[in-house]
Amino acid sequence: MNKNNDARLVEKILRLKEEKNAVILAHNYQRGEIQDIADFVGDSLGLSREAQRLSCKMIVFCGVLFMAETAKILSPDKVVLLPRKEAGCPMADMITREELKKIKAEYPEAKVVSYVNTTAEVKAESDVCCTSSNALKVVQNIDAERIIFIPDRNLAGYVSKFTKKEIIPYNGYCYVHNRIRGEDIKKAKEVHPDAVILVHPECRPEVIELADEVTSTGGMIKFAKNLKAKKFIIGTEEGLIHRLKKENPEKEFFTTGPALMCHNMKLTGLEDIYLSLKEERYKIEIEDEVQKRAKRALDGMLKYI
Repeated sequence: MNKNNDARLVEKILRLKEEKNAVILAHNYQRGEIQDIADFVGDSLGLSREAQRLSCKMIVFCGVLFMAETAKILSPDKVVLLPRKEAGCPMADMITREELKKIKAEYPEAKVVSYVNTTAEVKAESDVCCTSSNALKVVQNIDAERIIFIPDRNLAGYVSKFTKKEIIPYNGYCYVHNRIRGEDIKKAKEVHPDAVILVHPECRPEVIELADEVTSTGGMIKFAKNLKAKKFIIGTEEGLIHRLKKENPEKEFFTTGPALMCHNMKLTGLEDIYLSLKEERYKIEIEDEVQKRAKRALDGMLKYI
Protein backbone atom coordinates (compact mmCIF):
# COMPACT_ATOMS: atom_id res chain seq x y z
CA MET A 1 0.00 0.00 0.00
CA ASN A 2 1.43 3.41 -0.96
CA LYS A 3 1.66 6.51 1.19
CA ASN A 4 -1.26 8.27 -0.53
CA ASN A 5 -3.54 5.34 0.20
CA ASP A 6 -2.28 5.26 3.78
CA ALA A 7 -3.03 8.96 4.19
CA ARG A 8 -6.57 8.52 2.86
CA LEU A 9 -7.15 5.57 5.18
CA VAL A 10 -5.90 7.55 8.15
CA GLU A 11 -8.35 10.34 7.32
CA LYS A 12 -11.23 7.86 7.12
CA ILE A 13 -10.20 6.21 10.37
CA LEU A 14 -10.00 9.51 12.23
CA ARG A 15 -13.40 10.55 10.93
CA LEU A 16 -15.04 7.27 11.92
CA LYS A 17 -13.34 7.37 15.30
CA GLU A 18 -14.93 10.74 16.04
CA GLU A 19 -18.34 9.69 14.74
CA LYS A 20 -18.43 6.58 16.88
CA ASN A 21 -16.77 8.04 19.99
CA ALA A 22 -14.06 5.42 19.78
CA VAL A 23 -10.53 5.18 21.11
CA ILE A 24 -7.73 3.32 19.33
CA LEU A 25 -5.27 1.39 21.50
CA ALA A 26 -2.04 -0.06 20.11
CA HIS A 27 0.29 -2.43 21.89
CA ASN A 28 4.00 -1.63 21.92
CA TYR A 29 4.62 -4.51 19.49
CA GLN A 30 2.28 -3.26 16.76
CA ARG A 31 3.53 -1.94 13.41
CA GLY A 32 4.88 1.60 13.42
CA GLU A 33 2.00 3.03 11.37
CA ILE A 34 -0.49 1.49 13.80
CA GLN A 35 1.29 2.98 16.80
CA ASP A 36 1.34 6.36 15.06
CA ILE A 37 -2.44 6.46 14.56
CA ALA A 38 -3.32 5.22 18.04
CA ASP A 39 -4.65 7.40 20.84
CA PHE A 40 -2.60 5.38 23.32
CA VAL A 41 0.40 3.07 22.92
CA GLY A 42 1.51 0.82 25.73
CA ASP A 43 1.42 -2.63 27.31
CA SER A 44 -1.76 -4.70 27.40
CA LEU A 45 -2.97 -3.98 30.92
CA GLY A 46 -1.96 -0.32 30.86
CA LEU A 47 -3.99 0.21 27.69
CA SER A 48 -7.05 -1.53 29.13
CA ARG A 49 -6.90 0.56 32.28
CA GLU A 50 -6.52 3.73 30.22
CA ALA A 51 -9.64 2.85 28.22
CA GLN A 52 -11.48 2.03 31.44
CA ARG A 53 -11.01 5.63 32.59
CA LEU A 54 -12.28 7.16 29.35
CA SER A 55 -15.88 8.06 28.52
CA CYS A 56 -15.65 6.55 25.02
CA LYS A 57 -18.29 4.13 23.77
CA MET A 58 -15.99 1.97 21.68
CA ILE A 59 -12.47 0.53 22.02
CA VAL A 60 -10.49 -0.63 19.00
CA PHE A 61 -7.71 -2.78 20.44
CA CYS A 62 -4.78 -3.26 18.07
CA GLY A 63 -3.12 -6.22 19.70
CA VAL A 64 -4.10 -9.84 20.27
CA LEU A 65 -7.21 -11.55 21.61
CA PHE A 66 -6.37 -11.80 25.31
CA MET A 67 -5.67 -8.04 25.38
CA ALA A 68 -9.04 -7.18 23.86
CA GLU A 69 -10.67 -9.59 26.30
CA THR A 70 -9.00 -7.84 29.22
CA ALA A 71 -10.28 -4.49 27.94
CA LYS A 72 -13.80 -5.94 27.76
CA ILE A 73 -13.55 -7.38 31.28
CA LEU A 74 -12.54 -3.99 32.69
CA SER A 75 -15.00 -2.03 30.49
CA PRO A 76 -18.01 -4.37 30.11
CA ASP A 77 -20.36 -1.59 28.98
CA LYS A 78 -18.14 -0.54 26.08
CA VAL A 79 -17.97 -2.12 22.65
CA VAL A 80 -14.51 -3.69 22.25
CA LEU A 81 -13.28 -4.50 18.75
CA LEU A 82 -10.32 -6.63 17.67
CA PRO A 83 -9.46 -5.58 14.08
CA ARG A 84 -8.06 -9.01 13.16
CA LYS A 85 -10.00 -11.88 14.70
CA GLU A 86 -7.17 -14.37 14.03
CA ALA A 87 -4.68 -12.30 16.06
CA GLY A 88 -4.08 -14.58 19.02
CA CYS A 89 -1.23 -15.13 21.45
CA PRO A 90 0.51 -18.52 21.07
CA MET A 91 1.60 -18.47 24.71
CA ALA A 92 -1.92 -17.71 25.97
CA ASP A 93 -3.21 -20.58 23.86
CA MET A 94 -0.75 -23.02 25.44
CA ILE A 95 -3.02 -23.52 28.45
CA THR A 96 -6.77 -24.08 28.50
CA ARG A 97 -9.32 -23.85 31.29
CA GLU A 98 -9.56 -27.66 31.38
CA GLU A 99 -5.79 -28.08 31.69
CA LEU A 100 -5.67 -25.56 34.53
CA LYS A 101 -8.46 -27.39 36.35
CA LYS A 102 -6.41 -30.61 36.21
CA ILE A 103 -3.36 -28.86 37.67
CA LYS A 104 -5.47 -27.35 40.44
CA ALA A 105 -6.76 -30.82 41.31
CA GLU A 106 -3.15 -32.05 41.62
CA TYR A 107 -2.22 -29.21 43.99
CA PRO A 108 -5.44 -28.39 45.90
CA GLU A 109 -3.60 -26.35 48.54
CA ALA A 110 -1.91 -24.09 45.97
CA LYS A 111 -3.13 -20.73 44.66
CA VAL A 112 -3.11 -19.90 40.96
CA VAL A 113 -1.31 -16.80 39.73
CA SER A 114 -1.97 -16.27 36.05
CA TYR A 115 -0.03 -13.90 33.86
CA VAL A 116 -2.26 -11.37 32.08
CA ASN A 117 -1.16 -13.14 28.89
CA THR A 118 -3.96 -15.67 29.32
CA THR A 119 -7.48 -16.08 27.98
CA ALA A 120 -10.51 -14.82 29.88
CA GLU A 121 -11.52 -18.42 30.64
CA VAL A 122 -8.14 -19.15 32.23
CA LYS A 123 -8.24 -15.92 34.22
CA ALA A 124 -11.65 -16.99 35.51
CA GLU A 125 -10.08 -20.18 36.92
CA SER A 126 -7.28 -18.22 38.62
CA ASP A 127 -7.01 -16.72 42.08
CA VAL A 128 -5.23 -13.60 40.90
CA CYS A 129 -3.51 -12.23 37.79
CA CYS A 130 -0.14 -10.54 37.48
CA THR A 131 1.92 -8.55 35.01
CA SER A 132 5.60 -9.00 34.28
CA SER A 133 6.32 -5.97 36.46
CA ASN A 134 4.29 -6.94 39.54
CA ALA A 135 4.51 -10.76 39.41
CA LEU A 136 6.85 -10.94 42.41
CA LYS A 137 4.65 -8.62 44.51
CA VAL A 138 1.59 -10.70 43.73
CA VAL A 139 3.36 -13.96 44.58
CA GLN A 140 4.78 -12.58 47.82
CA ASN A 141 1.45 -11.21 49.00
CA ILE A 142 -0.94 -13.99 48.07
CA ASP A 143 -1.95 -16.16 51.02
CA ALA A 144 -0.28 -19.42 49.99
CA GLU A 145 3.15 -21.04 50.14
CA ARG A 146 2.68 -23.01 46.93
CA ILE A 147 1.94 -21.11 43.75
CA ILE A 148 0.77 -22.52 40.43
CA PHE A 149 2.25 -19.98 38.04
CA ILE A 150 0.89 -19.97 34.49
CA PRO A 151 1.61 -20.01 31.61
CA ASP A 152 5.15 -18.65 31.18
CA ARG A 153 7.90 -20.87 32.57
CA ASN A 154 10.57 -18.19 32.11
CA LEU A 155 8.70 -15.55 34.10
CA ALA A 156 7.95 -18.21 36.73
CA GLY A 157 11.65 -19.05 36.95
CA TYR A 158 12.59 -15.40 37.25
CA VAL A 159 10.11 -14.82 40.08
CA SER A 160 11.23 -17.99 41.90
CA LYS A 161 14.73 -16.51 42.33
CA PHE A 162 13.35 -13.82 44.66
CA THR A 163 10.91 -15.77 46.84
CA LYS A 164 11.05 -18.68 49.26
CA LYS A 165 7.61 -19.81 48.16
CA GLU A 166 7.35 -22.90 46.00
CA ILE A 167 6.59 -21.98 42.40
CA ILE A 168 4.92 -24.68 40.32
CA PRO A 169 5.52 -23.51 36.72
CA TYR A 170 3.55 -24.40 33.65
CA ASN A 171 5.61 -25.26 30.58
CA GLY A 172 4.45 -22.36 28.42
CA TYR A 173 6.61 -19.70 26.83
CA CYS A 174 6.65 -16.72 24.46
CA TYR A 175 8.14 -17.98 21.22
CA VAL A 176 9.66 -14.56 20.49
CA HIS A 177 11.39 -14.01 23.83
CA ASN A 178 12.35 -17.67 24.12
CA ARG A 179 14.15 -17.39 20.78
CA ILE A 180 16.73 -15.01 22.25
CA ARG A 181 19.87 -16.89 23.31
CA GLY A 182 22.77 -15.98 25.54
CA GLU A 183 25.08 -15.99 22.53
CA ASP A 184 22.84 -13.39 20.84
CA ILE A 185 23.31 -11.05 23.80
CA LYS A 186 27.06 -11.60 23.80
CA LYS A 187 27.34 -10.91 20.06
CA ALA A 188 25.23 -7.76 20.35
CA LYS A 189 27.41 -6.58 23.23
CA GLU A 190 30.56 -7.17 21.15
CA VAL A 191 29.14 -4.94 18.41
CA HIS A 192 27.85 -2.33 20.87
CA PRO A 193 30.11 -2.60 23.93
CA ASP A 194 28.86 0.64 25.51
CA ALA A 195 25.17 -0.25 25.22
CA VAL A 196 22.92 -0.99 28.20
CA ILE A 197 21.20 -4.37 27.94
CA LEU A 198 17.47 -4.37 28.77
CA VAL A 199 15.63 -7.69 28.55
CA HIS A 200 12.12 -8.90 29.28
CA PRO A 201 11.57 -11.45 32.08
CA GLU A 202 9.92 -13.76 29.52
CA CYS A 203 13.45 -14.42 28.23
CA ARG A 204 15.48 -17.55 28.98
CA PRO A 205 17.48 -17.63 32.27
CA GLU A 206 20.77 -17.49 30.36
CA VAL A 207 19.67 -14.21 28.76
CA ILE A 208 18.45 -12.73 32.03
CA GLU A 209 21.84 -13.45 33.62
CA LEU A 210 23.56 -11.29 30.99
CA ALA A 211 21.22 -8.30 31.25
CA ASP A 212 21.86 -4.98 32.94
CA GLU A 213 18.15 -4.67 33.69
CA VAL A 214 15.29 -7.18 33.54
CA THR A 215 12.03 -5.34 33.11
CA SER A 216 8.68 -5.09 31.34
CA THR A 217 8.15 -3.11 28.14
CA GLY A 218 6.94 -0.22 30.28
CA GLY A 219 10.08 -0.52 32.37
CA MET A 220 12.24 -0.44 29.25
CA ILE A 221 10.58 2.79 28.17
CA LYS A 222 11.31 4.37 31.57
CA PHE A 223 14.91 3.16 31.68
CA ALA A 224 15.60 4.39 28.14
CA LYS A 225 14.22 7.80 29.03
CA ASN A 226 15.85 8.23 32.42
CA LEU A 227 19.29 6.68 32.00
CA LYS A 228 22.09 8.87 30.66
CA ALA A 229 23.25 6.06 28.38
CA LYS A 230 22.93 6.73 24.65
CA LYS A 231 22.84 3.15 23.38
CA PHE A 232 20.58 0.26 24.36
CA ILE A 233 20.28 -3.39 23.37
CA ILE A 234 16.60 -4.29 23.64
CA GLY A 235 15.68 -7.88 24.47
CA THR A 236 12.05 -7.95 23.46
CA GLU A 237 9.84 -7.89 20.35
CA GLU A 238 11.22 -5.42 17.85
CA GLY A 239 8.04 -3.33 17.67
CA LEU A 240 9.00 -1.61 20.90
CA ILE A 241 12.02 -0.05 19.19
CA HIS A 242 9.73 2.12 17.03
CA ARG A 243 8.35 3.77 20.15
CA LEU A 244 11.73 3.99 21.86
CA LYS A 245 13.25 5.79 18.87
CA LYS A 246 10.26 8.08 18.54
CA GLU A 247 10.41 9.14 22.19
CA ASN A 248 14.22 9.23 22.42
CA PRO A 249 15.49 10.50 19.03
CA GLU A 250 18.91 11.32 20.45
CA LYS A 251 19.53 7.72 21.51
CA GLU A 252 20.20 4.47 19.63
CA PHE A 253 18.39 1.16 20.07
CA PHE A 254 19.42 -2.26 18.80
CA THR A 255 17.76 -5.68 18.75
CA THR A 256 19.52 -8.74 20.16
CA GLY A 257 19.48 -10.36 16.74
CA PRO A 258 17.20 -11.32 13.84
CA ALA A 259 13.68 -12.80 13.91
CA LEU A 260 12.45 -10.95 17.01
CA MET A 261 9.00 -10.46 15.54
CA CYS A 262 5.63 -11.65 16.80
CA HIS A 263 3.73 -12.38 13.60
CA ASN A 264 0.34 -12.14 15.30
CA MET A 265 1.17 -8.67 16.56
CA LYS A 266 1.96 -7.60 13.01
CA LEU A 267 -1.31 -8.84 11.46
CA THR A 268 -3.22 -5.60 12.03
CA GLY A 269 -3.00 -3.01 9.25
CA LEU A 270 -4.61 0.37 8.69
CA GLU A 271 -7.33 -1.14 6.51
CA ASP A 272 -8.22 -3.56 9.29
CA ILE A 273 -8.75 -0.66 11.68
CA TYR A 274 -10.88 1.16 9.12
CA LEU A 275 -13.09 -1.88 8.47
CA SER A 276 -13.30 -2.61 12.18
CA LEU A 277 -14.66 0.87 12.83
CA LYS A 278 -16.87 0.98 9.76
CA GLU A 279 -18.47 -2.45 10.23
CA GLU A 280 -17.91 -2.68 14.00
CA ARG A 281 -16.00 -5.94 13.65
CA TYR A 282 -14.88 -8.07 15.45
CA LYS A 283 -16.75 -7.62 18.73
CA ILE A 284 -15.45 -9.24 21.88
CA GLU A 285 -18.13 -11.19 23.73
CA ILE A 286 -17.49 -12.92 27.06
CA GLU A 287 -19.92 -15.04 29.06
CA ASP A 288 -21.21 -13.24 32.16
CA GLU A 289 -19.88 -15.79 34.66
CA VAL A 290 -16.46 -15.90 32.99
CA GLN A 291 -16.34 -12.10 32.91
CA LYS A 292 -17.28 -11.83 36.58
CA ARG A 293 -14.69 -14.36 37.77
CA ALA A 294 -11.94 -13.05 35.48
CA LYS A 295 -12.54 -9.51 36.73
CA ARG A 296 -12.13 -10.69 40.31
CA ALA A 297 -8.69 -12.10 39.41
CA LEU A 298 -7.74 -8.85 37.66
CA ASP A 299 -9.04 -6.67 40.48
CA GLY A 300 -6.97 -8.69 42.94
CA MET A 301 -3.89 -7.77 40.97
CA LEU A 302 -4.56 -4.06 40.55
CA LYS A 303 -3.57 -3.21 44.14
CA TYR A 304 -0.02 -4.25 43.24
CA ILE A 305 0.32 -2.01 40.17
